[in-house]
Amino acid sequence: MYLNFIHNLKLKKMNTTELKGNWNEQKAKLKKKFAVLTDNDLMFEEGRKEEMFAKLQTKLGKTKEELHKILSDL
Repeated sequence: MYLNFIHNLKLKKMNTTELKGNWNEQKAKLKKKFAVLTDNDLMFEEGRKEEMFAKLQTKLGKTKEELHKILSDL
C-alpha cells in the first residue's frame, strides 16, 4: 500500500483528500507499531516528504531502507 501511495504521490493523480485519507491510515498503523511517534512526527506536508522520512529515520533509529520496508509491510 505504501509503495502505491508513493507512486501516486509522484504521479500527482490523487486529489488532496485521497492523499490525506491514505496517509491517515498509514499514520494510525505506524503510531500503533511505534508508540514513540507523534502526530507531529507524521505530519505530511506536500513537498516535504523526504524531510518527514528523515525525521522518522532519526526518531526510530532506522535506515532509509528499513523505514521503507516497515512502511511497505503495513
